[in-house]
Amino acid sequence: MKPILLRVALVVTAALVLPPAHSEEVGSVNTNFRITGSDRVVVEAYDDPLVQGVTCYVSRARTGGVKGTLGIAEDPTEASIACRQVGAIRITGPLKQQADVFSVSMSLIFKSLHVVRVVDAKRNTLVYLTYSDRVVSGSAKNSVSAVPMPAGTTIPVK
Repeated sequence: MKPILLRVALVVTAALVLPPAHSEEVGSVNTNFRITGSDRVVVEAYDDPLVQGVTCYVSRARTGGVKGTLGIAEDPTEASIACRQVGAIRITGPLKQQADVFSVSMSLIFKSLHVVRVVDAKRNTLVYLTYSDRVVSGSAKNSVSAVPMPAGTTIPVK
């Protein structure tokens, strides 16, 4: 019982400490019609808060229906990510070797989607990983994308 309570405490703490993900929905398709609101796959854009000029596009399933409309449905764990250079890259300060840069809830309390930035200094590349976690049992389903830095740009690492 104590491990479950510890995990609940960690999720609540992370929800309070991590900044909310600022996303922009750029499109969606319906996958399962429901009178009360269809299930759909959405594509959301997330701008990296510390690396200007890099945007990550995450596609994920959103549950419709009454529960989805009220925000109490649990969305599926599958997600895909593609991160791209969309402008001049400017790194606003030293980056951690690995950092959780976006997090969004996939259920009322216990499930979140994360995007983690990993610095591959040897290849001068930023790697972005998306995965979901759950208080009791996480998911190994994940997706990865990489953005190489332009020639002459180096990644400052803490």
